Amino acid sequence: MRQAVDETADASSKTVGFIIWRTKQIMASRDDGDGIELPTDRTLYRLFDKLAVGTHATGSATTRRSLHTRPAGPFGEVPAVAPGELMQIDSSPLDVLVRLDDGIAEKVELTALVDIASRSITAAVLRPTTKAADASALVARSITPEMMRPGWSESLRMSRSVLPHRRLLALDERLEHAAARPVIVPETVVCDHGKVFISHNFQSSCRFLGITLQPTHKASPFEKGVIEKTLGSVATLFAQFVTGYTGRSVERRGRRLEDGPLWSLPELQELLDEWIVAVWQNRPHDSLRDPAAPKRAFSPNEKYAMLLESCGYIAAPLSGEDYVELLPERWQAINAYGIKINHRTYDSPELNPLRRQRSGIAEKNGLWEIHHDPYDVSRIWVRDRRGGSERWITVFWRHLHRVGVPFGEMAWAHARQQAPRNVGEAQIADVAADLLRRAHDGPLSEQVAPAKRSQKDRRIAARTRATAPNRAIPDPPADSEPTDEETEASDKVVPLGLFDPLANPWRRT
Repeated sequence: MRQAVDETADASSKTVGFIIWRTKQIMASRDDGDGIELPTDRTLYRLFDKLAVGTHATGSATTRRSLHTRPAGPFGEVPAVAPGELMQIDSSPLDVLVRLDDGIAEKVELTALVDIASRSITAAVLRPTTKAADASALVARSITPEMMRPGWSESLRMSRSVLPHRRLLALDERLEHAAARPVIVPETVVCDHGKVFISHNFQSSCRFLGITLQPTHKASPFEKGVIEKTLGSVATLFAQFVTGYTGRSVERRGRRLEDGPLWSLPELQELLDEWIVAVWQNRPHDSLRDPAAPKRAFSPNEKYAMLLESCGYIAAPLSGEDYVELLPERWQAINAYGIKINHRTYDSPELNPLRRQRSGIAEKNGLWEIHHDPYDVSRIWVRDRRGGSERWITVFWRHLHRVGVPFGEMAWAHARQQAPRNVGEAQIADVAADLLRRAHDGPLSEQVAPAKRSQKDRRIAARTRATAPNRAIPDPPADSEPTDEETEASDKVVPLGLFDPLANPWRRT
């Protein structure tokens, strides 16, 4: 029966009756099994109750797998006595429905970064689907002050909190209008083996910021239990008070939630950011107890203020170049026509000296380093190391004038699937522009001019608009003369502003 219980570790959950049947099968297959008289089923049930204690043999499959991989020895603990010395990052679905564009109601993913020493949530972001660029930006937000926003109470200012604002302001002028959330520079970040966190982009971002990335063992969520518990606490203390709360499972979900009032993704992100500053950072945490006063539980802000007395504070501002460094990278050649990424052509007169030239980086076979934003296909950045100096060249998409709204890789890939085979990127751009235009117009315009759209079309458009940049900057320069056909198409749309990190880095509006 012990063997039968052990076999359930990676299998689907079954009943006690199956375990007893499997026990009899194992006995029958043994060479010395003949002639052994098995006890009654009632006795076998009592035996199972004793042998399966703590194994979840007939319970949750995820819990059973986690218990099976847990080491048999005593639990250890890695001490963290300074802010940022040890931090944990993870992503989990948030049990709240949000209203995306075109009326789509969907769940989103919450990715958060928590400091072990102070239990502070230094950054949290909501996305329809978390990408490696989001994890990199999350680390960058940890070392960027959370600025006060319109509508927030004045009591949420850092100057009115327990944090030593006056002394910190003398070291970091960015904190003048900051909210009461600690600014922590990570030293070591613990993560699981999710594809977002083990991606080359996230590892490169951590390496650029001087952060040690420490993956846990596979199927070992207990090795990052703090962030697991923190994400669960967000569901208990925040999500269940938000309209559209779904519960953690289908059996706990209400009826017709998608027909009720729901927050949009940006609105829910604003609520979450405000809740972290107002509630989480000021809520006493049971794990934050001082040995000299074990009866008192400190809040994350109080613990951070205490640790600053012994650890100090170092400002680590980010520039626009740092933002570009954190974006996903790829290595490609610069051809006579420019650079092609996923059937999109990028070109600029600044590339003229680099066309059909080698970068000089032997380990990359002479290819050029290119960084791109998965949420904005309007431009890419090429690193130029000529002459012993280093700079970024911003290169725009050739057919940017065809699309009136910003969009990312998700909408582009979907447009490629919808377009006929063997068509050019101009036609794909038109399909993407039409998809986003219909999403922007909404259902009222479709009553005038009906158009058949699949549920996937609506979902892709809604997710794209939920993650589109919303910061106004100048339009791309018109270096190349468009054709008559392109000029006629550009007259039908009004291009929106695009986010330029090199012009105004990390400014939050």
